[in-house]
Amino acid sequence: MFTGIIEDLGTVQQIKHSNDGGVISILTALPTARIAIGESVAVSGCCLTVVRKSRGSITMDVSAETLRRTILGELKPGDRVNLERCLTLNKLLGGHLVSGHVDGIARIVSIEPEGDSRLYTFEVGANESRYLVEKGSVALDGVSLTVFGIRGGRFKVALIPHTLTMTTLGSKQAGSTLNVENDMLVKYVERILGESPLHRRNGRKKDKPANQLSTDSGELQADKPRTSSRDNPSASVGAGIAAAHARSVKK
Repeated sequence: MFTGIIEDLGTVQQIKHSNDGGVISILTALPTARIAIGESVAVSGCCLTVVRKSRGSITMDVSAETLRRTILGELKPGDRVNLERCLTLNKLLGGHLVSGHVDGIARIVSIEPEGDSRLYTFEVGANESRYLVEKGSVALDGVSLTVFGIRGGRFKVALIPHTLTMTTLGSKQAGSTLNVENDMLVKYVERILGESPLHRRNGRKKDKPANQLSTDSGELQADKPRTSSRDNPSASVGAGIAAAHARSVKK
């Protein structure tokens, strides 16, 4: 778990690709002596596990799925990356809860100066845009940012000088791509409410009401079961008596 507050701008030292994924080594100013083997570090928003380290350098395995779903596969030696160590209980939650599990890719549509800050317009696909909330949060290359001006798949964020200097976003240009992770709270709410488009496409049935219990021999309903006159002759007789009584009352 991370917060989206970048701790260091690392530099890709080496990246090796294979059919099963890759291995990336990054030069960093983070205190590697306090980073344990097996610890998680977010690399431009992707949660990776440290497998080797030396003074000023960390090495991590990258799965094939990560390379497919993120921009890490496009990195080359010399590229800068955003780094953040995992969240601990004594750490300030300065951004928002970020899992490091990238949902997709965002593209920069435009960058406009706004005083000392810059106004970025991003574009994402439909799978990501449905989670955007006005004044909500999104992680772009691991940076926690506030969303506004949502128009379909496009939205805006304002970057202050500190963010432009301390993250890779300051060196991005129109057309650049970034990793995007939507707010996990929104995704959990969607899942709980059963509004996932994937579930609708699969025709998943809604959960049974609380007053219905399922057993190995069938379903037992708390409500009184319906019976037909064929199954219960007395029900037919009772219905006939009730009908006759109703007619007599009318007379």
